[in-house]
Amino acid sequence: MDILSAIQHPIKQEFTAFKEYFNAQFSSDIPLLNSAMDSVLGSAGKMMRPILLLLVAKSCGAVSAVTHAAATSLELLHTASLLHDDVVDESPMRRNRPSLNALFNNRVAILTGDYLFSLALKNASKTKNIEIIEQLSQLGCALSSGEMMQLQAQKTGEFSEGNYLNIIKGKTASLFASCAYIGALSAGVSEQQAMAFCNFGELLGICFQIKDDIFDYYEGDIGKPTGSDMREGKITLPALYALRTSTAPVVAVIKEKLAAGKDLDEKEIELLIELSKSEGGVQYALDKIEQLRAEALSLLPSDIPQDCHDALVAYLNYVISRDK
Repeated sequence: MDILSAIQHPIKQEFTAFKEYFNAQFSSDIPLLNSAMDSVLGSAGKMMRPILLLLVAKSCGAVSAVTHAAATSLELLHTASLLHDDVVDESPMRRNRPSLNALFNNRVAILTGDYLFSLALKNASKTKNIEIIEQLSQLGCALSSGEMMQLQAQKTGEFSEGNYLNIIKGKTASLFASCAYIGALSAGVSEQQAMAFCNFGELLGICFQIKDDIFDYYEGDIGKPTGSDMREGKITLPALYALRTSTAPVVAVIKEKLAAGKDLDEKEIELLIELSKSEGGVQYALDKIEQLRAEALSLLPSDIPQDCHDALVAYLNYVISRDK
């Protein structure tokens, strides 16, 4: 059994039912909107976030209609945010396929995102659970706040490991934390039990983003060229380590430009990538992932079903070991 099958094994039937419920949301009386939503569905990923939500719900009791509505709301919110991100970033590709704004235009992409946000609200209301609705609302704020923090860092040159971690907690880890928290709430557990899973999800999400950032230092089939983060003004953990520890003369020049909110040129980006690899930055990021992995595993309750426990461990390992 491959790792994705192992992850889905405890919720195989529940995940199938969820996908049917989720796909049914993508229908309207407007042909243009249907075409746009068909494109969104066609480029959907592995649905790892709903899988996490379903797994936690199963770990805490059972997957219910509330779980399906909550998972759908969260995935629609996430999908809508990606459509808007692609417009903001002027991204022509999403998961190695043309982005919606490239296939149509910015107006179609924004309006489709708005429609999916509205569907997310509709499904949130179906849970009739104020704690779940509140968490989904907070998630929307966290996603936007994380992106704004990143823009502010680029503008002011406020680059530090602490700031980096705060940014990825908002723009990435909040999604995984909400999945785990909402999954637990949908199964009716206590706030204390739900928070244990929430903290697990946050650490998992931080691992996910650090690993994603490491990909930018190597050539590979991940949908973006090497150094694309730096070209967008994003300084991630390996480079932050190199800037903090390296004595190479070019580092002082790069630090000065970043502090002034200036973009690095191609040569400086190439040098910073090389320093991040040769002087321990990438290894530092990998070590950080392992540290966070151990912390996350310590948060998993000991009394959950063994197959769910094994699947959650496999999920965490997959996030860390994936190659794209």
